[in-house]
Amino acid sequence: MSLLDYMQAKKLLDKYKIRSVESKYVGSADDAWRFSAGKKIVLKLLSEKALHKTKAGLVKLGLAEEKEVRSAYDDLTKKGTKLKPYKILAQKMAEDGVEIIIGGNTDKQFGKVLLVGLGGIYVETFKDVQLRLCPITKADAEEMLSELESKDVITYGGRAEQEVVSLLLKVSKLLTDEKKIEQLDLNPVIVHPDSYEAVDIRVLT
Repeated sequence: MSLLDYMQAKKLLDKYKIRSVESKYVGSADDAWRFSAGKKIVLKLLSEKALHKTKAGLVKLGLAEEKEVRSAYDDLTKKGTKLKPYKILAQKMAEDGVEIIIGGNTDKQFGKVLLVGLGGIYVETFKDVQLRLCPITKADAEEMLSELESKDVITYGGRAEQEVVSLLLKVSKLLTDEKKIEQLDLNPVIVHPDSYEAVDIRVLT
């Protein structure tokens, strides 16, 4: 299996109208500062040699001032000397919300499987996830959410339920249509009461 380039993976989500944070590869500190346009950004070093970006200090969050952006970019390029080839990805900082994971995998016997649950650091802590075979129906998506212990947290007491249901249906269609995809990880997806945005996208083909 090979890892799909991040921006190609983002375009794949765009194709299925799955929202993700604004992102762009940057080749210099100047590029990164222009991208920020006065808003908080995140810089990430992407390399197949770096599996745990956060633990390795390869993710710089909440960069707002020009000095911060330039310093973070320079630090990442120094760390990148041992991780070539690498790219530096700039992203607009997502607003606070509930972190969920939506994943897809391929079972040799049954085909594509869809997963949803609490995301970020809570995936391993609580293991509160639900799985279904693709393609799923709207009723399947609603049932997946209803069986999560964290349903009320994820859906803001039901206010965001239809947003998440719609997202699950779109990911199910993507997994069903795109036969070459073996695995997909959207973690985290930040859910707000009336919207969501995928922050990290990982697609294996």
